[in-house]
Order: sequence, then structure tokens, then C-alpha cells
Amino acid sequence: MNVLLIGSGGREHALAWKLSQSPRLTKLYAAPGNPGIAQHAEIVALDVNDPPAVVRFCEAEQIGLVVVGPEVPLVEGLVDELEAAQIPAFGPTKAAAQLEGSKAYTKELCATYDIPTARHRSFVEAAGAKAYVRQQGAPIVVKADGLAAGKGVVVAMTVAEAEEAIDMMFAGGLGLAGTNVVIEEFMTGEEVSYFCLVDGENVLPFGSAQDHKRAYEGDEGPNTGGMGAYSPAPVFTPDLEERVLKEIVHPTAQAMSALGNPFRGVLYAGLMLTPDGPKLVEYNVRFGDPECQVLMRRLQSDLLEILLATANGALGQAQAEWSDDPAITIVMATRGYPGDVDKGSEIRAVEAANAVEGVTVFQAGTKADGETLRAWGGRVLNVTASGKTLKEARERAYEAVDQVDWPEGFCRRDIGWRALASN
Repeated sequence: MNVLLIGSGGREHALAWKLSQSPRLTKLYAAPGNPGIAQHAEIVALDVNDPPAVVRFCEAEQIGLVVVGPEVPLVEGLVDELEAAQIPAFGPTKAAAQLEGSKAYTKELCATYDIPTARHRSFVEAAGAKAYVRQQGAPIVVKADGLAAGKGVVVAMTVAEAEEAIDMMFAGGLGLAGTNVVIEEFMTGEEVSYFCLVDGENVLPFGSAQDHKRAYEGDEGPNTGGMGAYSPAPVFTPDLEERVLKEIVHPTAQAMSALGNPFRGVLYAGLMLTPDGPKLVEYNVRFGDPECQVLMRRLQSDLLEILLATANGALGQAQAEWSDDPAITIVMATRGYPGDVDKGSEIRAVEAANAVEGVTVFQAGTKADGETLRAWGGRVLNVTASGKTLKEARERAYEAVDQVDWPEGFCRRDIGWRALASN
């Protein structure tokens, strides 16, 4: 089977790495790809923001499955175009992708179907939002309704900070994403990322992870797209998983079907394990990044078979087998991230890092310059390792990090600290 993978980050490199291991795979194409993905796929010059062009390519190359990695093409309706052309695709339609594309939509769905989440209100103008914040007090959470590339959430510790975030969003600081703003209560507890595959009706649990959003050690500094992750999440017990499936995931899948927008793809539930039980923080409609990297490292089943079953509504017969060995990924980023960064610094000795036992280095923001690998973004490498214990996996990952010759890069040295401290 010929497969087309859409995307260019570390998540997509991990998916390409795993897809390439499938005996059912004939040829893997990727667009726009990156130098790491090019080790497993043929990179094609294809504008993924031009759905008719994607359809034409799929028809010409007899693509049997399109795997859409990032959220933007999903929210903009790429899967709808593919389905109209009868090309199987892994990912939700535009209507179903509203679960990530609109926080207000998801909050309304939670309210209608009694899905546990934070108390909230939505606003389309600043005055009402500020009045609500003053009434509720701080800490409080201010969220842009739409996609904002990971920059649309402000955890405000003071009322003044919340009002500043409201003004920024309504003034266009996040573009169209901030034309509607959701104000939420501040929840306390541990956060967990939980993944399920959904084929419109059936739900297949697909692993848990915990990530580190802050840029610096000790969970200090600005929020990022993620500086590292590990899987499974030790705090996410089988009892908690059963409760989340019953109270959050299954009701969501059933609600989407009842609304005429059946969800097909990966449903990524960001959860807060509060003293009152697990509550939904938000949904994403694609694999997390860098959580996908640790999930792919642990997955023992044929990923292509499972994604195809999801697209074809056949998850009822599918199973996912996992390694008992935990996995961890360390994000190496360009100095200055998550602020503005300089592109073009040279990265050496990735091969030496890959040679460390149990390690796979997934490339995210990289670019090939002849034989030279260059950093071409904020988050650049995902040094991913597995081991018999999380401690062993982490030791291997940092051994590999130290092999990489890249003075302009940095990483956190405490990824996994919470899980290791609880052992």
C-alpha cells in the first residue's frame, strides 16, 4: 500500500519511522517532510494547503491512506476533500476537528453532555470578559478560542494579568484565534495526556504520557510546545483510565455521532487529575508533539494496520500491543526558544546519538544543506529512548544528548523528574 504522510515535525518523523516498519507498506511519501523523515519516505513537493493538489497527487500515485499529522490541515478540512474523492484518510473532518479548532465548541459540548471540565464562560468582547474575571478572581485561565500555535493559553495569577491577556487577544495579538475568548477556572492537580483512536463508533485506548511545557528546569520559564515527555504516565492508574473512558472519551465520541459529526482519528485528551476526579482541560485532534515520539517508541503493533482500521471504521477488531518498557524524549531546542531564534546553526554527530542503546533521534526543526544538517526552528531534535525502567531510559536519552555536537542548542536536564521522584 502507498501512504502519504502530511507534516514536517518530530511527530511526523516518529510516525514515518513506525509506518516504515509495516509489512503492508509499499511506498511512503511525505509532504513537506524534513531530513529525518526523508530517511523513511520520499519527500514530495506538494502544497499541503492546496487540497485539490493533494487529491490529484493521491490519485496519480494510488495512495491507499493519507495520514494527516498537524492540526491546521484538519481544522481547514483536508480530510473532507480526501473523503469526497474516496481517498481513505486518518484524521477527523472539519466539523469533527472543531474539538480542537474551537475551545468554545468543546466547552459547550461538555456542558450539554455532562462531561467533567473546568467551569467556564465564553466572550466575544473584552468588557464582559474582564467583568467576569473580576467577579471570579485569580488565578484564572484565559484561552483564545481558535488555533494559536500553542500560544493561546494564559494562566493568569492576578486579575491584572488576566485583563492584559484579554486585551491582547481582542486586540488581534493572536489573529482570528482571539476573536472569541474562553475564561476558565484554574484547576489544580497533575496533568496527563491520554490518547484514544476513534472510528466514529469504536474507541481504542492508545496510551498515556506526561509532558513538560515550561522551558526551564523545575518547570520554570515560559510555556513552550513541550520540552520533553515520558510514557506511560505512572500516575494514570487503570482505575483512572477506566473512569476517563466512561466519563469523558466515550460520551464525547457518542456526542459527536449524535450531532452528525462522527469523530475518526486520534482523540487526545488533556486531563487534569483534580481532587474531584479527572477533568478535561482540552481536546486535540492529532497526536501530541512530543508525546507521539514516546508512544511510537513503545508501540509494538503495526501502526499502518491500526490507522487504516480507524479510517475504515474497523477499530472493533483492532488491538494495540505495547512494550512494558517506558520511553522518554528530550527536546533539544535552539537557544532563545520559545522566543525568536536564529536559524541555520550546524548540528553534528546525530549519528553518534542514534548509536546509543535504546535511542532514536527524531528530527523536528531541521533542514539539509548538502551533507550538513542545520537547525531551522525552535524545537529541533527529539532524543527518544526506552529502557527497562524510566530511570534507565532517561540515562540513555541524556547520554545520547551529550553525543550531539550543537553549541547553539539547549535542553532541560530534568525531564521525568515528577515520575522518578514518586518511585
